[in-house]
Amino acid sequence: MRLGIISALHEEQQGLVEAMERPYKLIHGMREYWTGKLWEIDAVCVLSRIGKVAAAMTATTLVEKFGVTHILFTGVAGSGDAFVRVGDIVVAENLVQHDMDASPLFPRYEVPLTGLSHFASDRQMALELTHAAQRFLELEMDKAIDPQERAVFALQAPRVHRGLVGSGDQFVSHRERIQALGAALPGLLAVEMEGAAVAQVCFELGIPFGVIRTISDNANENAATDFMRFVKSVAARYAFYVVRQFCAQLQAAQASRVSAGT
Repeated sequence: MRLGIISALHEEQQGLVEAMERPYKLIHGMREYWTGKLWEIDAVCVLSRIGKVAAAMTATTLVEKFGVTHILFTGVAGSGDAFVRVGDIVVAENLVQHDMDASPLFPRYEVPLTGLSHFASDRQMALELTHAAQRFLELEMDKAIDPQERAVFALQAPRVHRGLVGSGDQFVSHRERIQALGAALPGLLAVEMEGAAVAQVCFELGIPFGVIRTISDNANENAATDFMRFVKSVAARYAFYVVRQFCAQLQAAQASRVSAGT
C-alpha cells in the first residue's frame, strides 16, 4: 500500500510532513511531493491548491508518477445541512460536482460520458476514516484543540457524519445558494471545491479513495469570517490527529494480515 494524502491548503496538512520518517521532496508540476513513512505507512503528501482542476491534476500525478495505491483527501468544508455544525467531521460516502450542468445533452450533475453524477468513495476507507475521526473526538480532542479556540468557535460535542459531499469551483457564501443546493441534492452534508474531482479521477483509474472534511463554516454570508484562523488552529489539528489514527489502523490491519499469512 502507498497512501497519497492531498490537501488544498498548507495549513490543512500542517505537521504531517514533519511527522514523516526520512521525508524526501520531489517537485513536479509546480507542486512539492513529500515521500516517506508516515506512522509506518508508505505515504506521499502533497498540496493540490484550490479547485477541481488543480485537485484532479494532483490526484492523477500521484497515481501515474508516484504509484500511490490509495488516495485520501483531507481539508475543510462548508456545512450543507443545518444539523452539520462547525467543528463536526464529514466523511464522504458519495461526491457530486454541484456545478456540473451539461443539460439538455446530459442530465444535470451527470459527468458526460460516464453515466454517473455521484461517485462513491471506497467503503472500507470510509469506514476506517469514520472510526479514526470518532476515536480522535473521543480520545484526543481535548488535548489537540486549545480551550480558547474551542470557545471562540463554539466547539461543543462535535460529531462525525457520513454521506454526500458536493464540490464546485466556487466558495459558497450565500444562504440562498446553499439552500438551493440542499433542495436539488437531497442528503447534502457539506460543500467544498476539490473532492468530487478527485473522486472522478480515482473512479477512472480504479484507485480506492476517501475524503474527510472538517466543517469550518455554514456556507452563508459569515463563511469567510475567521476562516483562516479556524483552519490553522482547529482544522489542521483535526487533520493531523485523524490521519495519525487512520495510519495506525492501517498499520494494525497490515500487521494482522502478515501474521495471518505466516
